[in-house]
Amino acid sequence: MRMRGCRLMVASALLTVVSVALAGAAPPAVAPKVDIKQHRYSPDTLVIPAGTTVTWVNHDDDVHTVVSTAQTFTSRAIDNEESFSYTFTKPGTYVYFCTLHPLMTAKVVVK
Repeated sequence: MRMRGCRLMVASALLTVVSVALAGAAPPAVAPKVDIKQHRYSPDTLVIPAGTTVTWVNHDDDVHTVVSTAQTFTSRAIDNEESFSYTFTKPGTYVYFCTLHPLMTAKVVVK
């Protein structure tokens, strides 16, 4: 009987330690993604910290590109369900567009 009580106290103490540790744990980071659908970038403005990699995924039947107006980054032609990624290392505002559909524009703001 004494041993069972001791085991219960130890188990309870371990559960408390695990609960406290998990409560302070940060949730896993979600990599930012821009969806290309219906000839639009979504979201059309993305705010991220420096050092973040953004991935664009084309969900249209048409081919699209992701090209910075300042020529900071340039994707190849991205076909349906293909993607392009770029890591933003410096703060600033990066406006981009699709060279095949110039009315498609958006921006990434890096803090």
